[in-house]
Amino acid sequence: MTGGRNRREEPLRRAPLVRVAASAALACALAGCASTGQQGGARDKTDPLEPMNRAVFAFNDAVDRAVLKPVAQKYTDWLHPGVRGMVTNFFGNLGDAWTSVNQLLQGKPYLALTDFTRFTVNTTFGFLGIVDLASELGLEKHKEDFGQTLGRWGVGPGPYLVLPLLGMSTVRDTVGLVPDYYGYPLVYTNHDRYYWSARTLEFVNIRAGLLPAEKLLEAATLDKYSAYRNGYLQRRRNQVYDGDPPEEDFDDGED
Repeated sequence: MTGGRNRREEPLRRAPLVRVAASAALACALAGCASTGQQGGARDKTDPLEPMNRAVFAFNDAVDRAVLKPVAQKYTDWLHPGVRGMVTNFFGNLGDAWTSVNQLLQGKPYLALTDFTRFTVNTTFGFLGIVDLASELGLEKHKEDFGQTLGRWGVGPGPYLVLPLLGMSTVRDTVGLVPDYYGYPLVYTNHDRYYWSARTLEFVNIRAGLLPAEKLLEAATLDKYSAYRNGYLQRRRNQVYDGDPPEEDFDDGED
């Protein structure tokens, strides 16, 4: 059986690594909002599974401290910042392709064209995205996923979830995992060894980039779980509304 066939038959075997990376990336927004708690009544609504979520969060945190964080620290120590920047650009360029599709699905054709142009320019003239020429040309970078697309069309987030190894999520974002998996160009690599090597590098690079923000977060809060949860939910709400969310209303599906 070919590597490509294995990959298509077992997408969820790869999804955890993808989601861990995505969850780690989302945590970077917490430095600005970690110290602000949710209103007492809102917590029960957004996080009805809190006891279970806290247990899973503790498990994920233990894995991170034992394995993922030390690897990220070594990566930072050994690799020059300029090289890490090229790695970030390369994987960010791959993400631009799926972002353009989600922009179109959200009814934003101009932004879809902009993001597809970014992908084309950087892939063609930026050495497969290692050099971000599109930004130098004034093409703004965006990041859209299928969870945001569902939110754009009125699908509420549902309860907050912490998934084993996959990390922070909601019911809506968890549903979006499958389209996000198939929308990422690397999934169509013909060799599993290349796929896993690239995914591992991508994740380690993302985790390394979070180290400075993580120090600020841990110094600013006594309850790491609540800080991560509140930051994740606020950031996802902000993303769904393209940075301009409406006034919070406890009857709004996004709260």
